[in-house]
Amino acid sequence: MKNAKKAVILVNVGTPDEPEVKSVRRFLTQFLNDRRVIDIPWLAQKILVNLIIVPFRAKNSTRLYQQLWTPEGSPILVYLNSLTEKLQKLLGEDYQIFPAMRYGNPSLKKVLEEVRSKNFQEVVVFPLFPQYASSTTGTVVDYIMKKVKKWPVIPEVRFQGQFYDHPAFVKAFAERIKSYHPEEFDHVVFSYHGLPLRHLERVHPGITEKKCTCTKEMPEHGKSCYKATCYQTTRLLANELGLPSSAYSVAFQSRLSKKWLHPFTDETVVSLAKKGVKKLLIVSPAFVADCLETTVELGIDYAKLYKKNGGEILILVDSLNDTDLWVQAVAEMVK
Repeated sequence: MKNAKKAVILVNVGTPDEPEVKSVRRFLTQFLNDRRVIDIPWLAQKILVNLIIVPFRAKNSTRLYQQLWTPEGSPILVYLNSLTEKLQKLLGEDYQIFPAMRYGNPSLKKVLEEVRSKNFQEVVVFPLFPQYASSTTGTVVDYIMKKVKKWPVIPEVRFQGQFYDHPAFVKAFAERIKSYHPEEFDHVVFSYHGLPLRHLERVHPGITEKKCTCTKEMPEHGKSCYKATCYQTTRLLANELGLPSSAYSVAFQSRLSKKWLHPFTDETVVSLAKKGVKKLLIVSPAFVADCLETTVELGIDYAKLYKKNGGEILILVDSLNDTDLWVQAVAEMVK
């Protein structure tokens, strides 16, 4: 790629290098010590993460990663590499595509060093998160800005922002869902990764989460609010799929406390099962690649929970991963 004029850095969250305790502990330590991920006072964060969470969760998290792992490795990395290869082929020699993880490998730090050494005229940074959150897109942008500002020569740098409403993204995810024939299910749950409620309140001070109208429509103040964009993502997909509002629900998974976004996905799944919903389709449009939160949490753990409470069939829609429509969507946004 000697003649490439533009660098494109695709960034996802990350993964341990292998499903072993030492590797998982290293990954969790890097991830959870990020000030944008756990935004409590510095000393409290260090004590909580390094003396409580990591020591007590590393073994259990390792067991979960062992469930996730495939012969090829961690799915989120496998799909990132495949997406990179397909995007490179589609965009051609004017671009050089770099895969990177915010935490773990391929290291974002090392990728930036390689990009700097090649003197590209333009750098496009593509955080692979459809909806903006400080703990995802925010930390990628923050990290890269701090690094790039120290370079002797700063190229033109463009950040791809949230893309939940980009027509190509909506089409790609809707087509993925259509392949599962949602009309044959009793109900569809759109599940998004949870966030602490305080993260929302910082986006629109003075407008509490309970008073916001984002569950019904996109308010003007909600365009940078994670909850509002999640509900809008759902409305866009439901419209594309022709789903009436009675046919689906929105919920939030992976919570750490009751003060996180609700309704909670696990409670929603249980409630639907107890109401007699026998066949449930679950979709997670906050993730563009399958990972621990989709394959294991939704596809395995919540399926067991659903059946335990009277449900019969819970099917997880695979994420976009490296599908052709998704590759085309990324190319369109990059260009």
